[in-house]
Amino acid sequence: MKKNILFLLVICLVASCATKTKKPEQRSKLLKGFSTYYNTLFNAKDALNSEFTARDKGHKDNFYAPYIPILTYEEQPLGSDLGQTEAFAENSMKMAEVANQPAGRGNSGIPNMQGGPGNNPENPNGQSKGATTLEIAEAKALKAINKYSVTRNGEEKNKQIFDAYMILVQSRIYRGKPLEALDALNYVFTHMKDDKRIALARIYQGLAYDKVKDYHRAHETFAKLKGEKIDKTYAKLLSIYYAESLLDAGKKEDAAKELDIAYDLNSNRKLKSRIAYLRGQVLENLGQNDKARESYTAAYKYSNDFEFEVKSQIAIAKTFNGKGDYNGAKNYLEGISKKGTYGSRKNEFYYALGLMANKAGKKDEAQQFFRKSLFEKVSDPQIRGLAYYEIGKSYLERNDYIGAGSYYDSALAVMTYEPSKILLKDQSAYIKKISKNYYLIKKNDSILSLAKMDTNQRTEFFSKYIAKLKAKEEKEEQERRRAERSKGFDTGDYSANSIFANNSNSFEDFGVTTKGFYFSNTGTVSKGTSSFKQIWGDRALADNWRYSKKMATIEDMKNEALGVTSAPNPRRFEPTYYIEQIPTDQGKLSQLKKDRDTASLGLGIMYQNYFTNTPLATKTLYDLIDVKPEEKVMLQALYEIFAMNYEKNPQASERAKQILLTDYPYTSYAEFARNPKNKSFVKSTEEVENEYKRAYALFESEKFMESKNVIDQTIQKFPKDALVPKLYLLNAFNSGKSSGKEVMILQLEQIALNYSKTPEGVKAKEMLNYLKSDLSFQATDNKGNVVPQQPSAPAQPANSQDEGNIGIGSMKRNAATPNKQLETAIPEQNTQQQQQKMKKNAVDKKSVQNAQ
Repeated sequence: MKKNILFLLVICLVASCATKTKKPEQRSKLLKGFSTYYNTLFNAKDALNSEFTARDKGHKDNFYAPYIPILTYEEQPLGSDLGQTEAFAENSMKMAEVANQPAGRGNSGIPNMQGGPGNNPENPNGQSKGATTLEIAEAKALKAINKYSVTRNGEEKNKQIFDAYMILVQSRIYRGKPLEALDALNYVFTHMKDDKRIALARIYQGLAYDKVKDYHRAHETFAKLKGEKIDKTYAKLLSIYYAESLLDAGKKEDAAKELDIAYDLNSNRKLKSRIAYLRGQVLENLGQNDKARESYTAAYKYSNDFEFEVKSQIAIAKTFNGKGDYNGAKNYLEGISKKGTYGSRKNEFYYALGLMANKAGKKDEAQQFFRKSLFEKVSDPQIRGLAYYEIGKSYLERNDYIGAGSYYDSALAVMTYEPSKILLKDQSAYIKKISKNYYLIKKNDSILSLAKMDTNQRTEFFSKYIAKLKAKEEKEEQERRRAERSKGFDTGDYSANSIFANNSNSFEDFGVTTKGFYFSNTGTVSKGTSSFKQIWGDRALADNWRYSKKMATIEDMKNEALGVTSAPNPRRFEPTYYIEQIPTDQGKLSQLKKDRDTASLGLGIMYQNYFTNTPLATKTLYDLIDVKPEEKVMLQALYEIFAMNYEKNPQASERAKQILLTDYPYTSYAEFARNPKNKSFVKSTEEVENEYKRAYALFESEKFMESKNVIDQTIQKFPKDALVPKLYLLNAFNSGKSSGKEVMILQLEQIALNYSKTPEGVKAKEMLNYLKSDLSFQATDNKGNVVPQQPSAPAQPANSQDEGNIGIGSMKRNAATPNKQLETAIPEQNTQQQQQKMKKNAVDKKSVQNAQ
């Protein structure tokens, strides 16, 4: 018996050694499947599972991003040889999103895993840092393929090699090498196309396409699989990857439907909860708040994670429609915030209650909840930042820009989600710009109003102000005395029990061994300043600072913006003290009004550009027009009103248009009001082409008014024809001939503005350069003597307006100037001007021909 056993072992040993040098097609299937799994492949799977475990432990959901990932890389224990298909599919369920890092393809159809340091995307500099877990899994999978693959007639006979390729594919996808993963899958589809697990390979193929952003192929692959009958375990995985791929491609409606399928297919509580939460995010993004709320409720129901429970409750509150049982929902949230571990998240629940109150139209109650959130212990800095933001937004709605800016700055200091911080940083900067103009307007308005009052009115006004000031100071004095009596934060108690006793960071000693004057050492001053702020906060520079408010209040910042000094003046209770400061010089008052008008113009433009608040911008600019600013500001304000309203709200723009056409008819702004620029053109029609030829023939025949009438009628009938810019250009030449150089310049400026990217716009710019040039001609008689030049009305060039960055010129002329005066502005009887006209006609005719 012993001899037989020894004989069999020798045979096995010889057979094993012999196969090491054979090619895959020459190898035997004997014991290959067993050897593959219990040698190299086991180590590959172990490495991959280690990566799953590490990633799952390190996973932290970002609930402030648009969408959470469904998969969290949980480790799923692998089963026996018979259950390896299911084990691989379940393992795949724990994959997470992979960064799309560039990766190249291998040189052969079978992927080459033997890459040097330069081929490692995790170590791009080629410095050896040791192999990562995924690199080990990839290398082990390749080793199993090279060592144990058995191919006959182009078909893989060792079924374990399929598992090796799945590990190889997953490792490459996780490492951000989806193209190399596709190379590996090509071998599977070529040599193992009849394997019953081929559907799993197709799922990974779709995932790899998704990672390279080839969404069409990814969706095509997933959709084809959904039409086939596949294992239920694979169907679970397919529904998740398909839904997330649709979401990556921006197909939110389709993604929501696929998430419904994934939710029904998956029975795992954690996956079910995450699918429901993601579905809620998608539905909320689609504006379907009622359905989103139901989905968030399901996420809360199945969640097995405390953080997930809390964030699901906040999401439920955020999608409250304001029509349901607000009091019931409020009582429920307030109740659970006091139970057990939920008490540690009270600040988050107060924030959620504030969102609900806002949706229910209870603005004051919402603000109370947001402020309560700030007084609770911080469990999530982002929530604290959002509470600050909501309070700041309420200040912004009341046009209190100083208050809004202060709370926005506080929000920026604590927020952790970077995209939110970037957006809020921009808004905070915009608010500071608006605040500067807003309070300048208020300050100048107050001064100008006081300047218009007589002596009695001023005395009465300041007497009322002084009475309020006395009451305010008396109240502050009472509070100060009460603080002294009640042993406030610091009463001079430096006993052994005081928090100030034995303070290592005292004013005198900050660990500096060298002696000398304290303020001569910048290091000690810096440390002293930091320590002072930690104990006392940002104290205002004032008498009795220990008893004063800890920080400068929003009211103090407003007073500073309005130019009201915070330092008490001995004469502050005398009306004459304030009356003496009112300017009386007319030049100073004019400058105050000019500054105020310019600030109002900027404020209206900023309302539109920064916050797209067209109604408020329109009202602000119309208020500016009513106070009759200087012409430059008036024209800009009228243009802004018309430009922001003429498409969506023509009624609001009508008044501005009429003022432009009536009072400033020869400006570029009026030209714009007559013919706002078209944004799109269809192709030219034969009728328009014929009308253009007819207008051009009339121009050549010097029938300029008739040509102009043809053009106006054609543009009115076909406003979006492709020949419209060319018609406008021909009309400009008609105007130059019939009305003079100035009108032609105005029309060319409008063409250059509206059609800057067309050949006609380019030609208009060239003509403007010529017409605005300083070239001059000197007329001479037959003997070559210069003929004296008679005075004529010079054409004024258009002055570019920098305000608002709209680049439209403005010409200062009398609005009542009739066309006859324009014609007589260029007297033809002058010999010099006759020669100029002849030369200009020749140039103009050539320009028109070039423009065709």
